[in-house]
Amino acid sequence: MPVNTTTLSRPKRVHHNFRRVAILFAGGPAPAANAVISTSAVSFIRNDIEVIGVLYGYSNLVEYGPDHPMVEGRDYVMLDHARLKRTRNSPGIMIGTARTNPGKLVTCKADLVDPKKTAQLKTVYDALCSLGVDALISIGGDDTLKTANKFQLFQDCLPPGSKKIPVVHVPKTIDNDYTGIDFTFGYFTAVEILAGEIRNLLADAESTRSYFLAETMGRSAGWIAYGAAIAGEASLVISVEDIIGKYREEEEVVDPATGAKTKRVVMNIDETVKRIVATMRVREDAERKEYGVVVLAEGLSEYLPMSYLKDVSRDEHGHISISSINLCELFSKLISQEYTRQTGKKRRVKGLQLGYESRCARPQAYDVMLGSQLGVGSYRALVEEQLNAVMVSVSGQLDLHYVPFHELVNPETLVTIVRYVKPDSDFHQLARFLETYINELSGPDSAGPSGLLS
Repeated sequence: MPVNTTTLSRPKRVHHNFRRVAILFAGGPAPAANAVISTSAVSFIRNDIEVIGVLYGYSNLVEYGPDHPMVEGRDYVMLDHARLKRTRNSPGIMIGTARTNPGKLVTCKADLVDPKKTAQLKTVYDALCSLGVDALISIGGDDTLKTANKFQLFQDCLPPGSKKIPVVHVPKTIDNDYTGIDFTFGYFTAVEILAGEIRNLLADAESTRSYFLAETMGRSAGWIAYGAAIAGEASLVISVEDIIGKYREEEEVVDPATGAKTKRVVMNIDETVKRIVATMRVREDAERKEYGVVVLAEGLSEYLPMSYLKDVSRDEHGHISISSINLCELFSKLISQEYTRQTGKKRRVKGLQLGYESRCARPQAYDVMLGSQLGVGSYRALVEEQLNAVMVSVSGQLDLHYVPFHELVNPETLVTIVRYVKPDSDFHQLARFLETYINELSGPDSAGPSGLLS
């Protein structure tokens, strides 16, 4: 132990050249967002560094210009002890959020020297410089990580002698699909909220001898769908990782502008529907259960054939508007029809979209601890470690480590690397062990007691 240090000693102040840092939050909300913001801010303030809270992500920064300066109260706030009082456990996001994407036109490294494609990144840079910002803390999902990486690469292309603003990123998503970290803050709170709703639906389903189809958040991976299904005692869960084998096929897509033909992976809807109906029938015939809840990850919408995606809008990051598709309603009709075809009976199947109600919930203890460590980690990365272009991560007993952007983002496409639930991993198999046992080798219409493996 260092001299003059005890277990009750706060780490010594570290010499630094930072006068002011900015914190911004972008993308969808997540429980414990304020734990990250407040602990990050307090860490800087206690080392005499001013902290600016940028309001509503990048949306105000991209509006900056000679005739539109950054205004306190409208575009940003000064974070101080008074403003941060008792905020660590509070729900919501104290500085707000938005999905504005200043790097949307930059799709490869060559674009970084194109003034038109980097115009909004330049505006963000100028806006932060106008505020005297010496470093940026970026909090957000994989799209926000892409933006942080592009902003850092853009600065590398500035003329020699230009001011450089170091960037440290804190991973945020209730979807938990981040490479470089085991669990993201807000995931466990969201799972708990959704699991509670699934348990309520399960009681409703049993009372009415019906089925609910619960569509959960999780665009790219099935972490939240599987977590909520396991904790909520769902009857079956299906996510994008499960679209393999007979549940996967390809379709030809023609680019209307060029006429070029490409292959696209899609879900075999017929086989997927039959698999769900097989669960229903085995539950009825072998387990005497005429009810249940099936969880579908919203990301399955990305695997629908193009005939289902016509006229569907997209956001600034190019993602389809999943909420407008209503996957659970589509599947509930198909499942009802297939069930009647196989059995000659009717069974009520109701689709519900879940998830938004979990994003701003009051965080549970683990997410507060995780978020707090990540917030402190952003300070330690910049001041103690003097790092740039890294993501804050934890492992083990909330042990901090820092992952360089280049390990998280494809260097050519500048696209982040998604972390999927590994098929046949222990976590994936956990759900399968807890679900009604279906013999996948049986035909789609043989799902009674004979559908069980002996």
